[in-house]
Amino acid sequence: MLPFLDIKTPFPPVSEALDEPCGLLAAGADLSVERLLDAYSAGIFPWFSEGEPILWWSPDPRTVFLLDQYKPSRSLRRFLRQSEFKITLNNNFEQVIQRCSEPRKDQPSTWITDDIKQAYLKLHSLGHAHSVEVWQNDVLVGGIYGVSIGKLFCGESMFSGISNGSKVALACLITHLKSEAFPIIDCQVENPHLLSLGAVNIPRSDYLIYLNAAKSQPVDKLFWQPQTLDLQLIMSA
Repeated sequence: MLPFLDIKTPFPPVSEALDEPCGLLAAGADLSVERLLDAYSAGIFPWFSEGEPILWWSPDPRTVFLLDQYKPSRSLRRFLRQSEFKITLNNNFEQVIQRCSEPRKDQPSTWITDDIKQAYLKLHSLGHAHSVEVWQNDVLVGGIYGVSIGKLFCGESMFSGISNGSKVALACLITHLKSEAFPIIDCQVENPHLLSLGAVNIPRSDYLIYLNAAKSQPVDKLFWQPQTLDLQLIMSA
């Protein structure tokens, strides 16, 4: 029977997550900052649709980018050389999460509800959630956002307003994370697009080893400050 949490109930161990649907661990509780940080620190994340209770997940296997194995493709580097982009970090988190929440051609509805947006905007205001923005002629054309726990980054969603917009955002984020020795990006659940970009599946037990090693590691206080990222670093990677 799926546990239903009240506001004070702690999460059950992730080993108790269901096999079907894969990784479903609990329902209920809230989206407070404290609850969300507890969840990410334990390898758990919320994922639910409008009208459902809050659902908490910890799938096995887990989809990740292993950052020491990631290299931007030649076609992406060529695309960057032929385009004029400005890439920023934490310049407009609200606009990125809003664009990520908009329905897509193959997804008429969205899991990024108003409650999710408000919860992650609060996380961002407290320095726990971050975004990368891709600008072309001062128009936001791509972006990605997620949550940081020490030296672990948990990617939540990304969007493309033009072809390759999300790929550029991801490549810039990975290059920035590698500069501070982040080991992985947690992508949570596989999809064909992530796998095509180089994401892989690893056992949840391996993911928890990465998580437990990275979550207490300090990050330079300037690392997440709003800034412009250097495209040349991506093109030379």
